[in-house]
Amino acid sequence: MSTAVDLTDRERAVVNAFQGGFPVVDRPFDAAAAAMRDRGVDIDATSLLETIRDLDERGVLSRFGPLVNAQEIGGAATLVAMHAPEDRFDEVVEQVNAYREVAHNYEREHPHLNVWFVVSVADEDRVREVLDAIEAETGQETYNLPKQREFRVEAKFYVDGPFDGSDGDPAGIDCRDLGPDVSPSDAATLSPAERDLVLEIQDGLPLSETPYADVADAIDRDPAWTRETINRFDREGKIRRIGVVPNHYALGYTENGMTVWNVPDDVVSEVGPAVASLPFVTHCYERPRHEGVWPYNFFAMTHGRSEAESDRRIERVRETMADYWDVTDDDWDSLFSTQILKKTGIRLDERAEANTTADPR
Repeated sequence: MSTAVDLTDRERAVVNAFQGGFPVVDRPFDAAAAAMRDRGVDIDATSLLETIRDLDERGVLSRFGPLVNAQEIGGAATLVAMHAPEDRFDEVVEQVNAYREVAHNYEREHPHLNVWFVVSVADEDRVREVLDAIEAETGQETYNLPKQREFRVEAKFYVDGPFDGSDGDPAGIDCRDLGPDVSPSDAATLSPAERDLVLEIQDGLPLSETPYADVADAIDRDPAWTRETINRFDREGKIRRIGVVPNHYALGYTENGMTVWNVPDDVVSEVGPAVASLPFVTHCYERPRHEGVWPYNFFAMTHGRSEAESDRRIERVRETMADYWDVTDDDWDSLFSTQILKKTGIRLDERAEANTTADPR
């Protein structure tokens, strides 16, 4: 399995080991290194920390730490498609990207809908306001495609080496059981302290021997409370996972295919889990159709390291679909990204603030 960057065996082991399941303890690199040694990789805490720092500095990692689930923090986000005419493409993109509510924006291969972006807002009612403003400024219609059902969000990218799952064992190492014993809360809002924690960790953890204590110090909270809350957020789904977040382009996953399908409504509930179970499908959703413009109601994102690998993976999705309904060539499409137009990430400041209560807990 080739990568766009050269990685040592140790670096491959680190990339694969903790794309989730990183321990939430006082000195997590000690515990993580011990778990790697138990699985046959000779590494100590200092070497593990230094390796992650180096991978981060080289751009092999996008970040290190919790991956916050914005949906569970408050507010709303939606996927939007639109057409930017060839002779006005740069102008339209610049107008769209100027909105602070626009996070990711990609150009994708499609004969009409060639611009795809995410709108993130603190109040769901703001989505329509933002789209109306974009339409008025650009003169182009927008097509709102909010998530109706989520079947999978698991963007993990493994490379050849230890813990890649090829030996029959599960990929990675899971040390979540080493953290504090916590029980999920049913609270729908955040306390001020929880809000401060979310905003402090949204860009990752400090690359230090005691990252959770450093976060606690930054928000003036007790380290034990900080670890307990992060662990509870992980259990509640406010955090999707904790660990290294690879830059998939650096690892050679350059083929970014958004496959879209016109799945009969009565089989979506069966198709969703089946497609989501494919290990190379990173995102899988049901979204609305737009009559006369967009006939597809099911999205499955795949990533490949070559066009051939990507084609094989998309064919696997099609074969899985065919187990549930008669798929024709007119029932699906694959939209590959041709360039990143904007990628600031979803900022949680306003969304978390709007979902914070002053009531003590």
